[in-house]
Amino acid sequence: MLLAVDVGNTNVVFALFEDRTIRARWRVATDPRRTADEYAVWLLQLMQIQGFARDAVRQIVISTVVPRALHNLQVLADKYFGLEALVAGQGLAEWGFVADVDEPRSLGADRALNVIAGHAAHPGQHLIIIDFGTATTFDWVDPKGTYKGGIIAPGINLSLDALVSAAAKLPRIAISVPRQGESVIGRNTEDQMHIGVFWGYVAMMEGLIARMRAEIGQPAKVIATGGLAVLFDRHTRIFDHVDPDLTLDGMALLAERAIAAAQNRTQE
Repeated sequence: MLLAVDVGNTNVVFALFEDRTIRARWRVATDPRRTADEYAVWLLQLMQIQGFARDAVRQIVISTVVPRALHNLQVLADKYFGLEALVAGQGLAEWGFVADVDEPRSLGADRALNVIAGHAAHPGQHLIIIDFGTATTFDWVDPKGTYKGGIIAPGINLSLDALVSAAAKLPRIAISVPRQGESVIGRNTEDQMHIGVFWGYVAMMEGLIARMRAEIGQPAKVIATGGLAVLFDRHTRIFDHVDPDLTLDGMALLAERAIAAAQNRTQE
């Protein structure tokens, strides 16, 4: 089995793959100070509870947008699994696609993995990949799998946090569909906040995608991923496909390529 460890700004996701199928996943808050021993106590107990043996893990791949978290996860792989972890974007696990932008090395690991998985699932097409995370990113991938650029916008939770922290009288609300449905005129403070946050975000997405499609000048399929993709998909027609596991799928593909490259080197 493959253990994929995806470190985001907010959460770390551990996913167990078997034949490209996710068999289990666990999530913990991102904390760069968390040690390998702390990860092990938490992870190994969860694996045992769900019936997965430690020695069933034959490969580990780590992707991180938080560089300080990498070392302790590498120690976890070595100390508790006896494995040298692959690091997404490095060594045998290099991205394997062209980033046709001004600063290719600045492309985040999560976005690079989305490029890999998106192109593998939809080859020969222009893609706009939207990832709902701490930030919301929009990425253009051309039919050859080349990354052509994109947009970084504040995530919806960041936007809400900024609104509440800057306005003392506004209450903290959950991200949800406004209870008055399609109406965009609220009659109380809480409803007006829900409208502004939810429908404002939908309008932002629809406007940016329309502008991206116009600039690309050819049909582009829109792929959505991330925790809020399913929620927004119910209330807009801009998504052609929703894949909540796109980033993790990219990690599995990258690990497969790295293993194949290692075997080729051995044969040579």
